[in-house]
Amino acid sequence: MENNYLESSIKQFDYYKMLGEKTFDQLTEEQLFIKLNEESNSIGTIVKHLTGNMLSRWTDFLTTDGEKEWRNRDAEFENDIENRSELNEIWNKGWSCLFESLKSITEKDFDKVIYIRNQGHNIVEAINRQLAHYPYHIGQIVFIGKILVNENWKSLSIPKGTSSNYNSEKFAEEKKLRHFTDEYLNK
Repeated sequence: MENNYLESSIKQFDYYKMLGEKTFDQLTEEQLFIKLNEESNSIGTIVKHLTGNMLSRWTDFLTTDGEKEWRNRDAEFENDIENRSELNEIWNKGWSCLFESLKSITEKDFDKVIYIRNQGHNIVEAINRQLAHYPYHIGQIVFIGKILVNENWKSLSIPKGTSSNYNSEKFAEEKKLRHFTDEYLNK
């Protein structure tokens, strides 16, 4: 059970990482740093926040509190990333930390208590907490991207008006057990 859960979690994180990257690819460098209004964050700022969270949560995941003393969460919301290259570097740093940590978990670790701001979680709860948090922000990234690209947006899933055809193809296939992300990640 534990290995299946970890494998599924890694695939889901990888899927959401891919959604973010396919959004970045559709945007100009300038669009990555646009704030739609005073209360919103740019994609760059969301990336900075995600990375700060990932580095804090996943560094020494099994042995230290997920809210590190060195984290400056408020600074994560300053819109100060300079360019696409810096954005990609920050993005990949956070994801690398997450994936390295997840891949280091063993079956015996599932009995450990993981703390985030002194709140105890079992490993499944701690991972699920981030599997809810990161897609929330990646959804924001995709939404901002769709607004900025407008009619030139390339769908990241089933394009509008193609659901019937997509479903017909899927139901024409033989039933088999597979992870939902496989068709997206193996393209």
